[in-house]
Amino acid sequence: MCIVLGVCSGWAAAGPPRPRAAVGAIRWDAWHGGASSVGLAVEKSLGPQRWHYRLPFYAMERSPTQVQVRANTQAIMDQEIAYAHAAGLDYWAFVTYPPDSAMTLGLNLYLSSARKSDINFCLNLQGGWIGAGGARGWPAQVARYVRHFTEPTYQKVAGGRPLVYVFMPGEMVGGNRFGTWAAAKAAFDELHRAATAAGLPAPYIVAQSWSPEGAKKHVDLLGLDAVSAYATNGGGNRAPFADLSAHTERLWEGFRGTGARVVPLVTSGWDRRPRVENPVPWEKPGGDIDQYYESPTPQQLAAHLKAALDWNQAHPEAAEANAVLIYAWNELDEGGWLVPTKLEGTARLDAVKELLRNGRE
Repeated sequence: MCIVLGVCSGWAAAGPPRPRAAVGAIRWDAWHGGASSVGLAVEKSLGPQRWHYRLPFYAMERSPTQVQVRANTQAIMDQEIAYAHAAGLDYWAFVTYPPDSAMTLGLNLYLSSARKSDINFCLNLQGGWIGAGGARGWPAQVARYVRHFTEPTYQKVAGGRPLVYVFMPGEMVGGNRFGTWAAAKAAFDELHRAATAAGLPAPYIVAQSWSPEGAKKHVDLLGLDAVSAYATNGGGNRAPFADLSAHTERLWEGFRGTGARVVPLVTSGWDRRPRVENPVPWEKPGGDIDQYYESPTPQQLAAHLKAALDWNQAHPEAAEANAVLIYAWNELDEGGWLVPTKLEGTARLDAVKELLRNGRE
């Protein structure tokens, strides 16, 4: 049996390695200040000075208790694209919200950028949002998603199929959503038909869950293609990053053990203390202030990413899409980021670059 951190020697002897997996990172674009209550809430969470080490390059420190963290300009998006491209990232997975939401500003700025060809993109849908309105609201969503699929920079996998992630797809089913699992599956079938009618292969849809069993359940019920996660948390208390990366790497084998195809998730951290201290309105207040992991060194992060690339090489049947997803580009108040910060600069991306562009992959 192949181990997580190595390449299966039996498989490697059968032929040359497959191309390096496409490496993406999740974007959660809440950093827009007063454009929404969400933007103000996350600025407040990073306000205390002890969290200022997480501030991205575009943030401003107004006082020891107040910051402005706003990425909602074309110049900042273009600079983010330049940073991601220089590091060798292949795509961003944009957490997707309704078109009129301020949370969509990041995606819109990417699409309007003259530099967008430097990094691909894909959609990271959320079960609760895409289920809203059930069948009545679905046709407009299908039309929007297929328009995105036709963009030249949309990320394709598995023979040209548009890559789509769906976080907690089970939330599609319920009150004022799809009434049954069969109805939700029919919605994805409709998305497949619309894509092929537009001259595209059917989308490659990946269910994201906190557990292998939950992800596999949704793959089976909804006819999806693969399993993955959005983030990982092993419940560590003041724990080293090595514990979190080891927990995440064990999940890859757990996902594979279900018999499903897998897109391995790479974590860049989990430390929600800013939100515990300053709760955001869309979450229940409270939480264990001691439940967090120390931030990774750039070298630890790169080693964890290399383990995922090696895992894809070792398990080509399970890793059908030959893609990897990193949590996250800019989940700064939850503790996961690659975006350059005022304290670290580009150190994390430099380590990723060394691996992807210069190192042995």
